Amino acid sequence: MKQIKAIIFDFDGVLVDTEWAIFQSWVRLYEREAQHISIADYAPCLGAGYSHWNPADQLEKLTGKSYDWEIETPARQAEIEADLAQMGIMDGAMALFDYCDAEGIEMTVASSSSRRWVAGWLNKLGVYDRFKGVFCRTDGYPVKPNPALFLAARELHGIPAQNCLVIEDSENGTIAAQNAGIPCLAIANRMTENCNLSRAQYRKADLHGLLELLKA
Repeated sequence: MKQIKAIIFDFDGVLVDTEWAIFQSWVRLYEREAQHISIADYAPCLGAGYSHWNPADQLEKLTGKSYDWEIETPARQAEIEADLAQMGIMDGAMALFDYCDAEGIEMTVASSSSRRWVAGWLNKLGVYDRFKGVFCRTDGYPVKPNPALFLAARELHGIPAQNCLVIEDSENGTIAAQNAGIPCLAIANRMTENCNLSRAQYRKADLHGLLELLKA
């Protein structure tokens, strides 16, 4: 860990606990249509968005109906934002950021979510400027498990892959880190606790654990 000079963070589920609220918005929509969606069903979306499996397409297959997604999607988004209105940054994040600043460890964010979503949250929480760069799907990068987002972040840092550390919570994210050749630490949450995170070289329960590992 003393060789780590840069940390590349995933966003959803790592810096802010957004994934549960997003999933619950789908649960409510499926229940409205007398259908069921489980975390296992939704797992392909974690860390990758809806590029690999789309719950909207699945709902239409299950019901045999077409939906006006120009109405449904904004309604779901409003529910998500209401659920997350009082949400703050993950516990332990600020102490970790302070330690990285003091030790000269650079930080970036690499997310399969949109820049509007990620940058909006980072600005709202007052931490956007703490990162050397932010890389998102809507910047033109393919989503995880493609390694492009992590490779772009590593290139910005300008240091060898072995001196970087990816922080992830999803299987798609750990695969992307492996494909990028960058060591990975996995922090599971209630959405990803049953995912296969075995590709990560390290596991911790939260960001406090990561900070302790860096200091050790």
